[in-house]
Amino acid sequence: MAAASGPAPASGFLPFRAAPHPRPGQQQRRRRLNKNKKKNWIKHSDISEVEDFLEDVRLQERAVGGLVSEKLDENLFFVDTGNDEKDLVHNKGKLKPLRIDLILQSDSKVPAPIDVLAHQIPNSRKLRRKAESEKRLGIIPRKQRLLNARLLNPVAKTKLIPNNNPTRNFYDLWSTASPLDKDLEGKDQWFLEQTKKKRLKRPLKLNEKPSQVAAIEVIAPGGSYNPTFESHQALLLEAHEVEAKRLRVEEKINRQVAYPPAEELATKESVLGELCEGLLVDSEDEERAEPAKADGEVAEDGPVRNAVRRNKKTERERKRQKLIKKQEQRLKEQKEARRKQQDLFRLRSIKGEVKQFELKLAKRKAKRVEKQKAEVNKTRRLGRLKYEDPDLEVQLSDELGGTLRALKPEGNILADRFKSFQKRNLIEPRIRAKFKRKHKLKYVEKRAFREVTL
Repeated sequence: MAAASGPAPASGFLPFRAAPHPRPGQQQRRRRLNKNKKKNWIKHSDISEVEDFLEDVRLQERAVGGLVSEKLDENLFFVDTGNDEKDLVHNKGKLKPLRIDLILQSDSKVPAPIDVLAHQIPNSRKLRRKAESEKRLGIIPRKQRLLNARLLNPVAKTKLIPNNNPTRNFYDLWSTASPLDKDLEGKDQWFLEQTKKKRLKRPLKLNEKPSQVAAIEVIAPGGSYNPTFESHQALLLEAHEVEAKRLRVEEKINRQVAYPPAEELATKESVLGELCEGLLVDSEDEERAEPAKADGEVAEDGPVRNAVRRNKKTERERKRQKLIKKQEQRLKEQKEARRKQQDLFRLRSIKGEVKQFELKLAKRKAKRVEKQKAEVNKTRRLGRLKYEDPDLEVQLSDELGGTLRALKPEGNILADRFKSFQKRNLIEPRIRAKFKRKHKLKYVEKRAFREVTL
């Protein structure tokens, strides 16, 4: 009787669960399949034996920590004499570790990675030989000597003197000579600045304000809660001028971009006339030129003139030309000398000219200084945007209240402070960043909504 066919156990492997055997009298019929196609490999391949084998290996690794066939007998069995004391003596050194220690131990069979950099220390061989020689000669390393010195001679901590001692000396806080600066007397200024014991000298320009405009500007008298008629009308006139100027700018832009009237629109005749401009005149000139050619008045172009040949200068001509240049140079020098000599007699007029030129420079300088003083309070352009004054906070005549309690608030204090920073050149003018959508919104009508609306 033939034995039932089954998976042969691997050498040295003891499975926990026996492989399933077929029932007696049951015959396994092998299915014949066409395995030249990839889809049949996965569909009709029997990998249950491999999966059972791998599952059994994983079970042994979880339960025992490895394959049972590779374990020693001392790890699998122990001597049980029935007496706990004898067992303790007999199995001394072979006791099982605690469960918590087993959990903390690594069950992985993959060895820990070696720290390659630990073996790549520069001059490691030299340092190792040096340490061996020091150990052989009884020399203590430098690190150990320093540590022993610190242990033998600990640094005494300085005890801080409390500042609540009533018997301590007092000094004038605002005086120029302070007892705290006695240690810094006589030392180099650069040394004190580099060691942070003395502050650097602050540049005088940092003490100057970027603008002389007041941080908080007082509003015009017409903006009071109970102004006079004249001051209120003056404020209304100022607001009216600002608004009129804004309207004029808008109207100018509208005129520039407006569509031309019907009278100025181009028609087909005007377009055709512009396209044919100059064509008729050219044709008339050609007609006039053709009979002239027929009469023979215009002759053909004659032969090209020969280029003028330049003869080489003779030695006599060169000497003569050189002599002429020397004479011209001598006359020029004599004329300059006579001019300088004549300037001696007009020293008074020269002094007058110099004085007039100095007065002119002084006037230009004074004008430039006045312009700089006038621009001190102006807002400079610090960024790409130009500063624009905020709208005037004004109330109409019917909105005025007779008392402070009935006054309606105008403007915003945060916006006012922000504009004040811009006007005093502390920050550059800014505008609110506009939100720009990256993708267009896509509207989709939901099915439930469509059912209701239909």
